[in-house]
Amino acid sequence: MTQDPAHKVNPDYVPVTTAQGQMETDQIQSFLESNGIPTQTKGEAFGKVYGLVVDGLGAVDVLVPREQAAAALELLERADHGELKIEESADETEPEA
Repeated sequence: MTQDPAHKVNPDYVPVTTAQGQMETDQIQSFLESNGIPTQTKGEAFGKVYGLVVDGLGAVDVLVPREQAAAALELLERADHGELKIEESADETEPEA
């Protein structure tokens, strides 16, 4: 995850969503990256410094490589509609009695 405000944004990256605050930004980045889509961020340092978002201050654009933007948008839309779920792994299932 690239979150350093001083970091130059790759010109081949395009915005796919705007997050409100660091927690939401981290969640979106983790979600996309766990699905194989690298991310960068671009936005206000206000929210990171002061830990709050007020009327758009602190908003952060989440960017992905241009060639993966359609896949990222589809994943985000499916997540917003509740179409994705986390499956339990075999290690997490309860033993049968």
